[in-house]
Amino acid sequence: MKLRHLLALSGLICAAALPAAAQEVTLKVHYHLPPTSFAGTLFIQPWCERIAKESGNRMKCQIYPSMQLGGTPPQLFDQVRDGVADVVWTLPGYTAGRFASMEAFELPFMMRDPEATSRALWDYAQIHSQAEFKDVKPLAFHVHGPGVFHMAGKPVRTMADLRGLKLRAPTRLTNKFIAMLGATPVSMPVPQVGDALAKGVIDGAVVPYEVVPSVKLEELAKYHSETDPHEAAFYTSTFIFAMNKAKYEALPADLKKVIDNNSGQAFSGQIGKAFVQADAQGKQLTAKNATNVIAASELAAWKKLGDKLSADWVKDMNAKGLSGSRMLDDARSLIAKQQAARP
Repeated sequence: MKLRHLLALSGLICAAALPAAAQEVTLKVHYHLPPTSFAGTLFIQPWCERIAKESGNRMKCQIYPSMQLGGTPPQLFDQVRDGVADVVWTLPGYTAGRFASMEAFELPFMMRDPEATSRALWDYAQIHSQAEFKDVKPLAFHVHGPGVFHMAGKPVRTMADLRGLKLRAPTRLTNKFIAMLGATPVSMPVPQVGDALAKGVIDGAVVPYEVVPSVKLEELAKYHSETDPHEAAFYTSTFIFAMNKAKYEALPADLKKVIDNNSGQAFSGQIGKAFVQADAQGKQLTAKNATNVIAASELAAWKKLGDKLSADWVKDMNAKGLSGSRMLDDARSLIAKQQAARP
């Protein structure tokens, strides 16, 4: 009996004496889309493979797509904050008004290039969003490609075509903008879109092409209406890829370095670039359907409404004690700076 106790004690002492470099870590990675989604295949899985390789397989991911750890997409941020998951990918806009600073990038006609805009969003968050994300370890902030109207019954060519239709929209500001355009916005996470379209709950959805395979939009929507590609996108959404703060701080220095080397401004831009590729692949799936482009001349009237929404947003931020005009100016200037730096 004494010998067994001594051996057990010896094992504990040896384990405690193991150098930090010998630690092995498994990260529970949670997100809302299927594993076959472009987000999973072009961004999340490659990130996990890189951190495994760069850590000598001492840090690995256990990936839980499709909300397999439970909960709903709007709960993902709290899950990573509370340690239910170690890493999550989610949209701040899923909890309307909670992350007010992020909304500057979700105003109409802000984004032209997802890679440049994602880099700008990371820089912007360091200035304006530290308080909102203080309870997690942000690894990346990014946007997706241009929003597209995916319609079940008819295409969108003019503002009048939207009148009376029910459209899914992703964020508080996009909901407001769609209402200004004459449609009825219906807020829901992406995983609910397919069922809502199939049952006629909505007439269409505004999402980028990369979402198409995740909800089988190529089967449910017969018309795909894009805005003029020479104009800024009529909307984009912001995303955060975040890690539980305590999990990060408990890592040994060398594993922290692996995480640090795979996060930040450059990584945010890489994700934005991956979403450009995802859009191209998603669009290919809709080839059998009808596609049209909403002309720049038509978008001029939309932009005036967008300017009004932006002005209202500045007032709203000011009422919250934030500097709305500075936030909007910084967002625009940082996007322009990163856009100019693109080859």
